[in-house]
Amino acid sequence: MSTTIPGAGEHTGAGAPSDATHRLAVLADDAIAAWGTRNAHDPTVVRDDDGGLWMFSTDADADGPVRGGVAVRYSDDLVSWTVAGWALDGVPAPAAAWSGAVGLWAPEVVRVTTADGPVWRLYYSASSFGSRRSAIGLAEAPHPAGPWTDRGIVVASEHRPEPVGLGDPNAIDAAVVTDGDAQCFVYGSFFGGIYALPLDPATGFVPDAPAPGELHLAPGTLLAKRSRAADGAVEGAYVVPRPGGGWAMIVAYDSLASTYHLRVGVADAVTGPYRDLAGHPLTDLDADPWSVGVPVLSGVRHSGGPGLLAPGHASVLTTPERQLLVHHVRDADAPLQHRAELRRLVWTAHGWPLVVPQPWAGVGREVDDEALWPSSASVLDGEWELVEWGADPCRVQPTHVGEIAASDVVALGRGRFRWRAAGQTVDAVVAPAWDAVRDQPAWCLVSVDETGRVVAGTRLAPRTQHLEEE
Repeated sequence: MSTTIPGAGEHTGAGAPSDATHRLAVLADDAIAAWGTRNAHDPTVVRDDDGGLWMFSTDADADGPVRGGVAVRYSDDLVSWTVAGWALDGVPAPAAAWSGAVGLWAPEVVRVTTADGPVWRLYYSASSFGSRRSAIGLAEAPHPAGPWTDRGIVVASEHRPEPVGLGDPNAIDAAVVTDGDAQCFVYGSFFGGIYALPLDPATGFVPDAPAPGELHLAPGTLLAKRSRAADGAVEGAYVVPRPGGGWAMIVAYDSLASTYHLRVGVADAVTGPYRDLAGHPLTDLDADPWSVGVPVLSGVRHSGGPGLLAPGHASVLTTPERQLLVHHVRDADAPLQHRAELRRLVWTAHGWPLVVPQPWAGVGREVDDEALWPSSASVLDGEWELVEWGADPCRVQPTHVGEIAASDVVALGRGRFRWRAAGQTVDAVVAPAWDAVRDQPAWCLVSVDETGRVVAGTRLAPRTQHLEEE
């Protein structure tokens, strides 16, 4: 079966009409359909050929048990979401028999085109908390709405005893990376770290994969790992191409329900080594485990707004119009409650990925055309509500009001700026956004200096609609 693959790193779609929700294994009842993005955990979003948008997420309900099978939501605007049902009718038998899982985690959905037409592939994780006896399985469908057919286990892992077991990967949290005609399978969580294996795009399986129920003794190339001092807490990796070449890997650090936050490293090759701006590889076990990786999103409470706790397990939706970081976040005042949010992913002039602090508000409120983004340094003048993502990323940080301490500002066009501050060169992106707390158009800033210090902010004065006049 010959196979061609869409452009590297893109989630695109093709197939049946986007309203074909009847294909899902189990439709949601009215109460669950009204969840919106509430209870979405480890989300990923794809767009079908008709523009329909589909969110797949971990089977989760903060208020009690929920059926298994990968929850699916539908939207036509990336703002309003309806739970449409589940992709699968429970946990597939081979994955359930190996892992004992009662629900499925961390879905990854990609599209390939075969000689017979487009095929959508859903990689799901089957495990239980604290266990390394896990499996990543594969299901296929002609369209994101299904019908989905299970194809079996791709990679399995065993819960071997210490000390040898701590070097094993945990077979959950799959992400597929497309590099030309090749694909790579990135996976892993805590314990042994994050690994990459080659993936056969014709079959969707790892070449020479172990038989179901057997440990993958050749786990692949190590991409990221953390020391025992941090409980080995790294997971949910997602890799995207950088503008101009190379790759960026976004990973979640620390504890799922409290200190979760996102960091980034970059590499020339998909298989690494991934490094931060200080040069630390993400496999560095000798450095302070909270100094490795560049923090790009963490808990925050904007003035007058809700506290956002433990943002993490991100994926990236890439379309011709924009790139959006898709992630879950918890309510700081009710930490069991979680939901999905989307934020614009931007790239500095030197190709570093950063995340706009305000949630994406939808077409009509957002401005995708970067030619309209500010070209004058005057946009920096005024008061900003600021937060440094890495100052204390393991808690919900309050913002503060301040001015941008910039000198010798160089405008690079399309919202990109560079200046000197505190002896460091700073690269920044200023993008139009929507202030969710004040409910008004705003300018958002994200900046990173040579050490990896990341500052994000929202200008307090409302943005006018005449973008180039600012």
